[in-house]
Amino acid sequence: MLEREDRGSVAWLWLNRPQAFNALSEGLMDALQRQLDAIARDPSVRAVVIGARGKAFCAGHDLREMRAEPSLSYYQRLFAQCSRMMLTLQRMPQPVIARVHGIATAAGCQLVAACDLAFCTDDARFAVSGVNLGLFCSTPSVALSRNLSRKAAMRMLLTGDFIDARQACEQGLVNEAVSADHLDPCIQSVLDRITAKPVEAIRAGKGLFYRQLELGVDAAYQLAGQTMACNMMDDSALEGVQAFIEKRPPRW
Repeated sequence: MLEREDRGSVAWLWLNRPQAFNALSEGLMDALQRQLDAIARDPSVRAVVIGARGKAFCAGHDLREMRAEPSLSYYQRLFAQCSRMMLTLQRMPQPVIARVHGIATAAGCQLVAACDLAFCTDDARFAVSGVNLGLFCSTPSVALSRNLSRKAAMRMLLTGDFIDARQACEQGLVNEAVSADHLDPCIQSVLDRITAKPVEAIRAGKGLFYRQLELGVDAAYQLAGQTMACNMMDDSALEGVQAFIEKRPPRW
């Protein structure tokens, strides 16, 4: 259902329900939540990549599972479980990268939007298609509207139409679209650049980035200034600045 593969300081998590296009069943979300919680507590893990087995990245929630228990209390628990997982992606200290191929629809598209970075194959497609079934993708809209412009997000949400990899790049849902054989090298190149940086700066910076987005500009600057002042007192920052002054590589 979920595989973990550790490559050095990077944890690769693989959605592994290929026969169901990696739909987010309760079991898969629970497994992913447990892994993310464990990784967040592990200082030896510097970054996370979320990929998928089979032909698709993720087709959203498991509709058969959802339909089997049609009660308000069940749906409230289900969407709370999913929202908690999406929030964990942003609140954990490590950068999280989505590795996307095939389709990413509904909550699968939400998963892409909730990750810090996303890279996809050039034939990948994305949609928040719940409206086609009479179910507006309300929870995916939270992550989608924080990646795309309002009108681009609303067009996807109101029509349920797919966008292709090029459009996903242009509209800000993914960072880059490459051929399938270049996807992993592209991600690895980014990982190498991230993991070469001081862990304290990356973790403090990620935390600040999402917190300040929800604040007014004055409060955002206050929080950012305090974060940067604390970061500057860290040994790695002091060494980095000194190395710049001395025109040498930093010794981290």
